[in-house]
Amino acid sequence: MKKQSCPLPNGKLMLIGGAENKSPTELTDKSVLSVFIELCGKSPVIEIITTAGSEEVDDTYNVYAACFNELGVHATGHIHHENRPLNADLAERIEHANGIFFTGGDQLKLTAIYGGTEIMAQIKNRYIHGGLIVAGTSAGAMAMSTPMIFDGTGNNEMVAAGVKVTTGFEFLKDVCVDTHFVHRGRFVRMAQVIATNPASIGIGIEENTAVIVTEAFNCEVIGNGVVILLDGEVSNSSNITSFNEDRKITIRDLKVSILSMGEKFVIPCRNIPHL
Repeated sequence: MKKQSCPLPNGKLMLIGGAENKSPTELTDKSVLSVFIELCGKSPVIEIITTAGSEEVDDTYNVYAACFNELGVHATGHIHHENRPLNADLAERIEHANGIFFTGGDQLKLTAIYGGTEIMAQIKNRYIHGGLIVAGTSAGAMAMSTPMIFDGTGNNEMVAAGVKVTTGFEFLKDVCVDTHFVHRGRFVRMAQVIATNPASIGIGIEENTAVIVTEAFNCEVIGNGVVILLDGEVSNSSNITSFNEDRKITIRDLKVSILSMGEKFVIPCRNIPHL
């Protein structure tokens, strides 16, 4: 019996590399967030989720709400949880939202709080079937993918298996997203993830830069920086399994692409069976 394939989402993802221009009091180029508003449609309702943050989350919400207002949005809502919202009554708000925006902070906090909840199930359902625009910046973007990095910086990212990963929200599968990519020198830690998951690709997004994903696979780069793609399909000679020897990472023949504004690429479907 032939299995039914999953429908392609009619919503869109927007993965932002962090530090996007957003101050409503400064005359800066807000093109990245402007695109998010345009994707959300005319007179949109946007829910801003600040759960990844741990301090001054009201200030975070107010900055984004003021910026979105400057860009023509007059209906925003604030969602924040410090514990798992097993009985949160947000269904009506999410149903009427045109866009969901995850702010930065701690991506592990996001997945630990919302993983397996009705809130996340509804957001995913509306993304797939209801045309919902889902955006995240910094940690909010990293949480969209699986595998998801949640720890590993400095010397740890150079040690074989020194980078820790877990399951993200799985809006994108077999894709790892990292942010602040050039500014914080995160190339090696992404290479680690690809060494352990060579069927996956890594998408490293620089600050004030974003990737727009349509139909789950088609991507376009916008913003002032670059996006770096790491592909490990033909990589070899990795010592990633030598994690008990405190050895620095080795991996050969990674495929690397550097893309800027307007460039497009397609996420490969290597682990999806051809039915």
